Amino acid sequence: MFKNRRLIGIVAAGLLTLSGVAQAEGVTFVQPADGATVTNPVHVVFGLDGMKIAPAGTMTEGTGHHHLLVDGKPLPKGEVIAATDKSLHFGKGQTETDLTLPPGDHTLTLQFGDGAHRSYGPQMSKTITVHVK
Repeated sequence: MFKNRRLIGIVAAGLLTLSGVAQAEGVTFVQPADGATVTNPVHVVFGLDGMKIAPAGTMTEGTGHHHLLVDGKPLPKGEVIAATDKSLHFGKGQTETDLTLPPGDHTLTLQFGDGAHRSYGPQMSKTITVHVK
């Protein structure tokens, strides 16, 4: 009987996940994978769950756009994400880019921000490490 209850629980959890009920909001890297060895140009694809992408300047609740921090860390909620050569803004709603990085290990932090480039905080960020040949 215990095995049947366990199986029912697993199936129910899977159905909730497929229906979107159990999905948490957040950002993710579709590509590259964490720990990947890559070559230039590094093709990066962004993913998003639970919010919608909108161009910079759009101040509708639940929307924003991606920022990619090269060798940076997640930013506190509300902090403005500066535009620098290591803090790339995708204010047109882009969901992928190609980067040229020096050989070696690098962290890539995807940080989601609102229409005014304010960070949604660490809960709307994801950091991976890549090794560039």
